Amino acid sequence: MAEEEAEVCFKKETISKLLCGFFKEEKTKLGGDATLLMAEMLKVFVQEAAVRSQKQAESEDCDQVDIEHFEKILPQLLLDF
Repeated sequence: MAEEEAEVCFKKETISKLLCGFFKEEKTKLGGDATLLMAEMLKVFVQEAAVRSQKQAESEDCDQVDIEHFEKILPQLLLDF
């Protein structure tokens, strides 16, 4: 069986709403390029988290990745980003 890579995608509208929720002034605008850049950053972040969680599970001889594996890699992941 060949492994298929699933494409990670975030909706532009979702990212825009999330980012706008953190703006302090209502007049602040979010450009399309900024939204696309943030979507790409989130994609890289999620992929890196998945890979690190998988490696953590493998190091503990587990067949499946659990939330505990993600919790173990999260502090270093946040420091790296």
